[in-house]
Amino acid sequence: YFVITKLKILTPLEIIMSNTACDAGNTTKLFSLITEHFKNVTFTTVQRKYFNETKGLEYIEQLCASEFSTIFMEVQSKYYCLAAAAALLKYVEFIQNAVYAPKSLKVRFQGSEKTAMIDSSSAQNLELVINNRDSRNGHTLLGVLNYTKTPGGSRRLRSNILEPLVDAETINTRLDCVQELLQDEELFFGLQAVISKFLDTEQLLSVLVQIPKQDTVKTAESKITNLIYLKHTLELVEPLKAALRSCSTQLLKAYYNSLEDTRFGIILEKITTVINDDTRYTKGCLSMRTQKCYAVKPNINEFLDIARRTYTEIVDDIAGMITQLAEKYSLPMKTSFSSARGFFIQMNADCSTLPNGQLPSEFTKITKMKNTYSFTSADLIKMNERCQESLREIYHMTYLIACKLLNEIYEHIHCLYKLSDIVSMLDMLLSFAHACTLSDYGKWHPILEKIAMEKPVSNNTYLTEGNNFVIITGPNMSGKSTYLKQIALCQIMAQIGSYVPAEYCSFRIAEQIFTRIGMDDDIETNASTFMKEMKEITYIIQNANDKSLIIIDELGRGTSAEEGIGICYAACEYLLNLKAFTLFATHFLELCHIDALYPNVENYHFEVQHVRSSAGNKEKIAYTYTLSKGYTEEKNYEVSSLPSSIILDAKEITNHIAKQILHRQKSTPEMMKQRAAYQLAMRLVQTARNSSTGPQDSLRCIFERP
Repeated sequence: YFVITKLKILTPLEIIMSNTACDAGNTTKLFSLITEHFKNVTFTTVQRKYFNETKGLEYIEQLCASEFSTIFMEVQSKYYCLAAAAALLKYVEFIQNAVYAPKSLKVRFQGSEKTAMIDSSSAQNLELVINNRDSRNGHTLLGVLNYTKTPGGSRRLRSNILEPLVDAETINTRLDCVQELLQDEELFFGLQAVISKFLDTEQLLSVLVQIPKQDTVKTAESKITNLIYLKHTLELVEPLKAALRSCSTQLLKAYYNSLEDTRFGIILEKITTVINDDTRYTKGCLSMRTQKCYAVKPNINEFLDIARRTYTEIVDDIAGMITQLAEKYSLPMKTSFSSARGFFIQMNADCSTLPNGQLPSEFTKITKMKNTYSFTSADLIKMNERCQESLREIYHMTYLIACKLLNEIYEHIHCLYKLSDIVSMLDMLLSFAHACTLSDYGKWHPILEKIAMEKPVSNNTYLTEGNNFVIITGPNMSGKSTYLKQIALCQIMAQIGSYVPAEYCSFRIAEQIFTRIGMDDDIETNASTFMKEMKEITYIIQNANDKSLIIIDELGRGTSAEEGIGICYAACEYLLNLKAFTLFATHFLELCHIDALYPNVENYHFEVQHVRSSAGNKEKIAYTYTLSKGYTEEKNYEVSSLPSSIILDAKEITNHIAKQILHRQKSTPEMMKQRAAYQLAMRLVQTARNSSTGPQDSLRCIFERP
């Protein structure tokens, strides 16, 4: 399950496994688990011989940059890790037809020792990154906190939410940064302005250090584009330093010092000797194509200069030809461009203004959207072909120059890994500060505050080692589930270094966060509601420790009331022996009496009010969403939607059963009395369900035991 949790955090597009693990009729348990949990992920089998730990260590020694060489000591005894790395690198070489430049990679071993563990089921229950009702909906913890400006910042935020920190010093350092960003507007807006200009630095680095095995037009164009991106990125280092110059917190100062690295200047200087100063990253396919064509300075390659002059003449001829066609037919034609079609003609005109309602016959490939026509001609198609041929020559010669330049800067490129980390971390911290400024982070539920029409009701939470087990009762819809989720979300927010929506908070760091929420069965895995409940509570019991936070929202509802209470009681007794912080919401009021045996148990309930209608003949429950000490005094609160006649009949028959058992008390053992009472009560429930036309889903019969 730890492997499944880690894979869920990484969200892979493709998973590579040994062919021996996937053979039909002889599949491993790991393969079965992965295919069960990752139904939309591509599975690829690689021959077992490529999972070679010796080859894996060789790859790392060959590819890892010297400043990250401490990795050798960490992984040299990790057989599975090295074997997987060998298979992965071999597969990447095969599928991408490229190899990595020697000593160009940052290799690190990332375990789970320095982060809190949140299993995939709990992440789903708490809606940390995906909304359970609609996956496109942003009402998740990630959606609430994500004001990042870069892809790297967004990825870092997501991974932090799924794996919060457990080191208090690191958390407090982040909180100091957020505080400074909130207090210093100039720093906040200055950093935000620079960070928003960065591209995906991690992706850029990944592509830059790859050496294609085969030169094609596509690889040439990609390499030139990435060189322009690299220049754009390095030109932002000085503005980023300037924004951080006056900062005072320890982490921000460390980032400023890291940006003092002379290698940033060395790489940029080498690039500017070859690449034009005014070459920029721009949006729009035609403008970016122009940037790539004229990226290299003139007089470096004579043939390149000739090819570029030819290209310019062809583009001018195309523009001139379209102008002539517009004059010839007296139509408002203009030159347009797309990466798929190349140059084509576009025109805004009503159909009625055209001769006979149609375009002249020399135009082909006509498309129309509203009043906009797009089309071309035979001559324009030929000129596009000439243009593409000229472009291929330019890209090829520019590519050769770019490759030579990249070979010179590979030895200095490791500083960009540091820059990538700095940018993504600053982006995430700015996002935390931004979230605080947009929301009233006084005392609210972080997600509910964003989506609710009114401000949520605030409630206190207090757990210590002396009062580490809280039982929460209250009617359906009184706020139990929302309250429990709020506590888990606040714990996660605190452990990633974000401000928390509370007037005051002090958290004990949780090493694990477990939840058992929901009443659904699972058809795909052939698991009933009861089986799912038992699997989840078993997982919690087997893995929880003294530093865990455990949220249980209903347990034992998938079976009879008698068995449900027994299971709840047994689970509570086990968890009470741990120092874990546990919050347990239940409808079994019998469970509340456990506080008489265990001094570390606290009972709380959500208050409701009974409101009579103006006519005085109807009574309904009004929810206050206010948490109070003690357990609920409400009776029959689960059947409030049923007709009153059914509730009264159920009460009378239940009392009759109880009296009968009391009458036979002297001759019947205690256990037999209770079992008989529950069996008769369940029969009563079934009878009431069969004889009533009202809503019966929440019908329960609860009576005092004899």
